[in-house]
Amino acid sequence: MNERARIFVAEVFGTAVLVVGGVGSAVLAGSEIGFLGVAIAFGLSLLVMAYTIGSISGCHINPAVTVGLWVLGKTKGRDVPLYVVAQVVGGVLGGLVVFLVASGLEDFSVVDSGFASNGYGTHSPGGYPLWAVAIAETVVTLLFVIVVVSTSRKSMHASMTGVSVGWALALAHLILIPVSNASVNPARSIATAVFQHTWALEQLWAFIVFPLAGAFLAGLLWRVLVPADDA
Repeated sequence: MNERARIFVAEVFGTAVLVVGGVGSAVLAGSEIGFLGVAIAFGLSLLVMAYTIGSISGCHINPAVTVGLWVLGKTKGRDVPLYVVAQVVGGVLGGLVVFLVASGLEDFSVVDSGFASNGYGTHSPGGYPLWAVAIAETVVTLLFVIVVVSTSRKSMHASMTGVSVGWALALAHLILIPVSNASVNPARSIATAVFQHTWALEQLWAFIVFPLAGAFLAGLLWRVLVPADDA
């Protein structure tokens, strides 16, 4: 298997694990573990994948991360579609696993439950309007991607990568779950919206645009903050 094929398979696998671990916790056990438990589940899912596939694909498992690394020149432009397609495919496969398990309960409704989808207005857990969600998703994704790109700098020891990005994602979810159900990852948002398939699809654009905007700004900010010989 060539390098690009290995990257594709690793990103599919990693994104599927992120969705099964994070979204699965929210859908299957959210009422028992609460916001904190779901946030930790997302963080742990990324942490273990960073050590599992990091040496293969860099463990982006998030189009926003891929965009941030592309802005910095750490991901080649020709590889961006490869990463993003793999992430979306993996996310949907992970969503399918969660959907099939949840459907084992007779009273489960993917539409009525929301299926851990991201939303604004009446579909925001806290009732936050679009403009508030836009600010929150953009800023928190910027902060998350800054942490991710910081782990690739020459002065950062590789052993710290998983811990740093895992806890950063958990923190992002602690902030954002009450606001938007926490995206910071368009692939994760697509993975749930395609199954909820009503209001979640209508609002999906926001959870593609704002995380990607935050990632782009993160790449630009990192260029300003860090010397080129350590970036």
